Amino acid sequence: MTETLDPVAKPVDQRELAEQLLAQAKQQGVDLVGPNGLLNQLTKNVLETALDAEMTEHLGYDKHDPNGRGSGNSRNVTRSKTVLTEIGPVQIEVPRDTDASFDPQIVRKRQRRLTGVDEIVLSLSAKGLTTGEIAAHFDDVYGARVSKDTISPITDKVIGEMTEWQNRPLDAVYPVVFIDAIHVKIRDGQVSNRPVYVAIGVTVNGERDILGLWAGDGGEGAKFWLAVLSEIKNRGAADVCIVVCDGLKGLPDAIGTVWPQAVVQTCVIHLIRNTFRYASRKYWDEMSRDLRPVYTAPTEAAAKERFVEFTAKWGAQYPAITRMWDNAWSEFVPFLDYDIEIRRVICSTNAIESLNARYRRAVRARGHFPSEQAALKCLYLATRALDPTGRGKARWAMRWKPALNAFAIAFEGRINPSGN
Repeated sequence: MTETLDPVAKPVDQRELAEQLLAQAKQQGVDLVGPNGLLNQLTKNVLETALDAEMTEHLGYDKHDPNGRGSGNSRNVTRSKTVLTEIGPVQIEVPRDTDASFDPQIVRKRQRRLTGVDEIVLSLSAKGLTTGEIAAHFDDVYGARVSKDTISPITDKVIGEMTEWQNRPLDAVYPVVFIDAIHVKIRDGQVSNRPVYVAIGVTVNGERDILGLWAGDGGEGAKFWLAVLSEIKNRGAADVCIVVCDGLKGLPDAIGTVWPQAVVQTCVIHLIRNTFRYASRKYWDEMSRDLRPVYTAPTEAAAKERFVEFTAKWGAQYPAITRMWDNAWSEFVPFLDYDIEIRRVICSTNAIESLNARYRRAVRARGHFPSEQAALKCLYLATRALDPTGRGKARWAMRWKPALNAFAIAFEGRINPSGN
């Protein structure tokens, strides 16, 4: 008869049990890790115990239970099987039954790795490692031989997930949407730089929502952008208050067609970022302090005064910076009409920079991609790594409620938190 568990039995002290196991392993000279290490043996015992429990459930009686005699099916010999786990290869004994009807779920038939291994592969791929580098990693760290032919199907499995993510429903309204580009090298006959565009929305709850990824060829026009924005709108984003972009041909016209009420704003973040590209890194902190009064000025006149002071200090050393700001000035100044809380949202770079840093790291590690889909898959995996949901959520601004109130006043009747 099967032993029943005592519902008031004292729970196992896991720490005490672990200490006992470690002490016993040390006494017997058993290593913690390695092919014959303690973790390997524990994993083997846990998997085999689980498989035995599945067999008991399948047959309806315990091992050696006389009630099983004459039942028509019984335990048969076991077969050895090696599975790849998060701690390396583990050899287990899988039970079998006489009529071969047992279908284990813990370690399924023909399954050669536990699901946690797939997540390790996806995590390494998200960091930009190639299939060869991932195979070498498993060999070095786990002492396990994993072929490239095994790794590629694991990463390819996310293509369906990526398609689902790219088509998921979106919020009805976004106070701000940023459109940015990351450049990747794709070998299509010859290696060429291609842009992949990412749209990042700020939700009415003050969270970053990565809306999608779209590959381009560098020659995008209004038709391309109309298709991209229509896709976003068809997924539920009926209204956007401000679209922040930078020098993308045809995009402002497409924005006006898809969201007629949206304000198109030149990206102040890009303007600031491009400023530092002309200057020596040792001056970045000082230059950032001197530039901040320009884009935080209360009026255009005050901003112009601060920029004259900035130019007087840095203009002779870096004339290209002065020229860049002069050329962009007419597109920059509409930003100064916004409430200070709205400006903070537009100039809050952390949520964008953390995403771009992951993208750049993954792209730089790979060097180049064999196809457009391979590049999109890599960038999606980097997005996926930010959040298990794949949405890459992060708080956009700590003081979100004042910003939400400012948006509700500036765009009256269009911001409805409860409706999202």
